[in-house]
Amino acid sequence: MTQDEVIEEIKKSGIRGRGGAGFPTGKKWELTKASEGKQKYVVCNADEGDPGAFMDRSILEGDPHSVLEAMAIAAYCIGANKGYIYVRAEYPIAVKRLQIAINQAREYGLLRRKYF
Repeated sequence: MTQDEVIEEIKKSGIRGRGGAGFPTGKKWELTKASEGKQKYVVCNADEGDPGAFMDRSILEGDPHSVLEAMAIAAYCIGANKGYIYVRAEYPIAVKRLQIAINQAREYGLLRRKYF
């Protein structure tokens, strides 16, 4: 699928961001893809700043590959080739499992260098 075809599917799905505003993901990707600039980034904020929120932590501990996959799809759609993930140091299991997933993705050639 082309970038625009993937973005259109995401828009049709109604997927929204996990933050408090719930901004439509397809719209965010569409606007980001259209923005000017040579370098674009995908940023995953797994901070869990809301009191009692553990959704980011549970995903990173239980299925970190899904986070990397989502970031890779977003990167493809918007034209990014670098990504960053913010994880609290207070979540050592999440950090460890995410690092394992990153290493595995690199071994399979799914991520380039150390940008992810």
